[in-house]
Amino acid sequence: MAWLDRRAAVLAENIANADTPGWKSRDLKPFSAALDEAGVSPLRTNPMHLAGSAEDDAATSERAGESAPDGNTVRVDVEMTKVADTETAQALISNLWKSYVGMFRTAIGK
Repeated sequence: MAWLDRRAAVLAENIANADTPGWKSRDLKPFSAALDEAGVSPLRTNPMHLAGSAEDDAATSERAGESAPDGNTVRVDVEMTKVADTETAQALISNLWKSYVGMFRTAIGK
């Protein structure tokens, strides 16, 4: 959740600076890269589980791309899509957490 909150803040900065000359669009590294840096790797506990896929693009803090004549690289449509993806991920994690807490409460009889 902390990674998603930070990403939402970075994307909001990009949108807020869409008209700022020279502003370079920024994003966080993918969550999988953050896990790799922390030395954490997902574990496949059952051979029937899907292996999954990860983005090979290790995004840096600034993204390359088209720039406006004033040097600004923010594309509001792209940023809004990323904001929507981030909100969807936040909702998913919140719902998973609520389900976990509900199962835990059922297990202890509350």
